Order: sequence, then C-alpha cells, then structure tokens
Amino acid sequence: MLRRGRLHLRCETGMDADEQEICNFLKSWPRQFISSREICRRAAGKQRYREEPYWANQPLMRLVEKGILESDASGHFRLIPDEKKKQPKRWISPEIQKLLEESGKDFEGVIEIEDPEEDKGRVE
Repeated sequence: MLRRGRLHLRCETGMDADEQEICNFLKSWPRQFISSREICRRAAGKQRYREEPYWANQPLMRLVEKGILESDASGHFRLIPDEKKKQPKRWISPEIQKLLEESGKDFEGVIEIEDPEEDKGRVE
C-alpha cells in the first residue's frame, strides 16, 4: 500500500511520462537502491526495453537533479525517503512510568527502540 504524503506529491508534479513511470516503479521498492539497468528493464515493460534498452538513463539523471531520487556510489537509484515524523514517546505502561519517575533517575534518551517499519526495505 502506498502512502499519500510529501513523497507522493513530489513524484507527481512537473514530470514527463518517463519520469513518472520510473517514480511509480521505485515506489514499489521503498528505501531500496535499484540499478539503472533494472529500472530500464522493468519500469516500462519488455517492449520498451527491447526497442530502447537505455531509455531511463536521462530521466534518472533529471530526477536526481530535481531532488526526487538519490543515487549511491555504484549508480543505483531510489526515491529519497521522507524525514521521519516526530511522534510523541509513550511509556509501555503507566506502572513502569511511575516506578521510573519515583526512582529519581533520568532515563531520557537512554534506550532507543528502532522502528520496525524502517527495517522493511533492507535486504540482508
């Protein structure tokens, strides 16, 4: 399921058809770098790849210049992920909160739990 947000709006404004196809393809691979060859092969279909195998190279460079995509050192591309929204921190339970506050110690920032949503795009 695709999120509607800043990333979604950024991908729809001021782009030609090739750029839009690339952006739509990369939305299905969030936070993961994809090679330009794979994008050329899969973003627009087999027929387009057979006729013009390097069709996506110029649109990819334009999208990087516009700040919609980023590339790594090996020439792979991905959509620039949204900044993580600040959500208020919550205690696991009110009892634990009460015990920790009564201890008089400051536990702010001692334990940070990573968001499991952030790790979904990683391939190990």
